[in-house]
Amino acid sequence: MTTLKDELTKRTEQFDHWATRRRYGPDGPNNRRLWVLACMDERLPVDEALGIRVDTPVGGGDAHCFRNAGGIVTEDAIRSAMLTCNFFGTREIVIVQHTQCGMLSANAKDLEAALRDKGVDPDNLELDPTLPELKLDKGGFAKWIGMMDDVDVTCMKTVEAFRNHPLIPKEVTVSGWVWEVETRRLRAPTQDAGARARTDVTSSQFGVKDKQPGRWS
Repeated sequence: MTTLKDELTKRTEQFDHWATRRRYGPDGPNNRRLWVLACMDERLPVDEALGIRVDTPVGGGDAHCFRNAGGIVTEDAIRSAMLTCNFFGTREIVIVQHTQCGMLSANAKDLEAALRDKGVDPDNLELDPTLPELKLDKGGFAKWIGMMDDVDVTCMKTVEAFRNHPLIPKEVTVSGWVWEVETRRLRAPTQDAGARARTDVTSSQFGVKDKQPGRWS
């Protein structure tokens, strides 16, 4: 018979390992050996969308989760994925973007112009003051913003970028998914018009007339 003492002892041991798991490197991975890249939008519930528990009470933690505007590949997303895959035992990457994304809502060139109107010079910026070596070529700022024409295309391009990046081990499984805010369901990215009919997935649906700078082409 298992006693309460046995249960408490086991729970304490599990918590001690959970709290210090980063000390063990690849031998102390998160529960699913998983890294999730997701949009920062509050309408994208990562746990519900993927059926996992990213942030949980004691003893939990299915994945490392990185969120940014759009859930797109960026230099810091690559940095985080490189660390979790090479040093923390991660063996799978899942990318989650979503319909109704704010990254569809304007053209990046208009956003750059708005910053210029505020006195910001995007051609002469320190992106990271602690790393002045990290720079954009002149004219690259609008592309760096990462606005989208089409969520599904961007999701597929993001998957491709991680699969082919030299800092991500080839044996790591990479997949991409789209969360439909309108229907609260997950689907694979697609160009099939019927599968996307109920949702807003392109910038034109937001009234944006011009194509974005060519980051995703």
